[in-house]
Amino acid sequence: MQRVTITLDDDLMQELDDLIAARGDQNRSEAIRDLVRIGLKEATRNAKGDEPCIGVLSYVYDHAARDLARRLTNTFHHHHDLTIASLHVHLDTENCLEVGILKGSMNEVQHFADHITAERAVRHGSVQIIPVQDGKN
Repeated sequence: MQRVTITLDDDLMQELDDLIAARGDQNRSEAIRDLVRIGLKEATRNAKGDEPCIGVLSYVYDHAARDLARRLTNTFHHHHDLTIASLHVHLDTENCLEVGILKGSMNEVQHFADHITAERAVRHGSVQIIPVQDGKN
């Protein structure tokens, strides 16, 4: 094991300490190791942009926002080659949750997810990308 010394500003250190308390990590080293692992996975994923993947895109949006539902549907139709399945859930009188299962290259899936989640009145969105190897997954 290697010992590393880093310097963090007070605000970032407070955010880290808050995260440690919320997650129940034993100490700062454990939390930082976990965050480094997450960051390394993300960096590796970004470096393998042309590799095939499955993406799970989930987002919440205001269904009453002008033309949004139509724009979202049209975007999925224009990228029908990426979409395997989708699920629509009415959360309450204002919000809908949609989940789309996507299949394509990591770059295509990420770009599509970014486009959807950047729409005005999409309140929350995230994509989980799962690498696949030559049809084995």
